[in-house]
Amino acid sequence: MITINDAIKAEALAYAQAEDPLEACGLIVVIDGAQQFRPCLNLADEPELDFLLDPDAYRAAEDAGEVVALFHSHPATPPEPSDADRLSCEASGLPWLIANPKTEAWAELEPNGYRAPLIGRPWVWGVSDCWTLVRDWYAEQGHSLPDWPRPRTPAEFEAAPLFADLWREAGFVEIDPADIAEGDAVLMAIGNHILNHVGVYVGEQMMLHHLRGRLSSRDLYGGWLQKQTGWVGRLVP
Repeated sequence: MITINDAIKAEALAYAQAEDPLEACGLIVVIDGAQQFRPCLNLADEPELDFLLDPDAYRAAEDAGEVVALFHSHPATPPEPSDADRLSCEASGLPWLIANPKTEAWAELEPNGYRAPLIGRPWVWGVSDCWTLVRDWYAEQGHSLPDWPRPRTPAEFEAAPLFADLWREAGFVEIDPADIAEGDAVLMAIGNHILNHVGVYVGEQMMLHHLRGRLSSRDLYGGWLQKQTGWVGRLVP
């Protein structure tokens, strides 16, 4: 873990206290040989429960210097890393600092190869979402699928979902839903008329998927889920 000087930690904590009860987030950047704390906008839909660091702020920090750590706060819980924190830390490739603004307690986290189970993982946009789960399932079967860049926020994705245009690039061909078999991908329209959710059919009328705001799960593929289906695809080796 890189050593973050006390002045920077104090600045980050003060920012978290000012943002309380919302989760605060920011970056520690080395610029001209000195550490700086750069607060970042939290773009999460529910910023009192989680955070989504503004990617524009991240790019600006990279342009200014070297990003060496990420900071965020736990306003309502101890600073110990959650499963979502562990997943996101791995994806970031950076050390993380977490603070509780009320108790002023701190925790540290570094990438260590953590991998979430397929069932029961938390939903984190761009890190642990429905496409991440499908990719991880196929990876366990020996197939590497592209990880398409996400828009900045889930709301931007909902306005213009990407899935319908990218399946051929990933190696899938459309099939008749009546011929669905284990390993087929299923595109659905959840709360929308546009295809905005994906799962993988795992046989025996079950589907593995990860709905926004919920834990990933293995659910019966029938009734409501089947009614939302708009496309079924099969991976061509």
